[in-house]
Amino acid sequence: MKEVEPDEPEPEMDLPELYDILLKGVGPQHWWPGETDFEVIVGAILVQQAAWRNVEMAILNLKAKELMTPTALAGANLSELEVLVKPSGYFRQKAKRLIEVTQKLISSFGPDLAGLFKMDTIPMRNALLSLNGIGPETADSIVLYAGRKPKFVVDAYTYRILTRVGLWTEGIYDYHALQSYFEDALPPDVALYNEFHALLVALGNQLCKPKPKCDRCPLTNSCKRIGV
Repeated sequence: MKEVEPDEPEPEMDLPELYDILLKGVGPQHWWPGETDFEVIVGAILVQQAAWRNVEMAILNLKAKELMTPTALAGANLSELEVLVKPSGYFRQKAKRLIEVTQKLISSFGPDLAGLFKMDTIPMRNALLSLNGIGPETADSIVLYAGRKPKFVVDAYTYRILTRVGLWTEGIYDYHALQSYFEDALPPDVALYNEFHALLVALGNQLCKPKPKCDRCPLTNSCKRIGV
């Protein structure tokens, strides 16, 4: 009698495969939404602990008052700015942060911030991280989406999705370790990093929620925690 060979374990999904599934299942995102590089900076600060739809309302308010330039925002009245950015939450803190960050950027890099965007990836990232209220996720969002430099952005959606498909250990949220995981596995390509992060955000926001909508998710066949 012929011996039955034991089934070989299915190989783990890798990041390129995850990207391909998301691109096909979710569709290209063409993100970050922002008409100018400075708008991306403003959005990256306002989106801290906020839903993007609320940030969009705050940005529209700033545009209506013609405050979406570095010089205009740096000279804005704090009380008036608080009202304008209120939809994004934590409005007092964010209004103060916007003014202070913009003033410091202008002081260091000129009124159009050209000096910032001419910097290489790591010096640019370090310059942003030196500013009060700018953490790794915000800095990397600016580096990637405004500076167009290859730095992968990690967020809570990234962690949640990767743990559910078995690519990351649940309970270990280490921003820089997660970032290195992506950057070690993928070529340093701005367009790829841009789209991959946007796809993870879209899936996490729409389907892979704390209470996931697994029946509509393109990762259903790969997810190890269906119906968490």
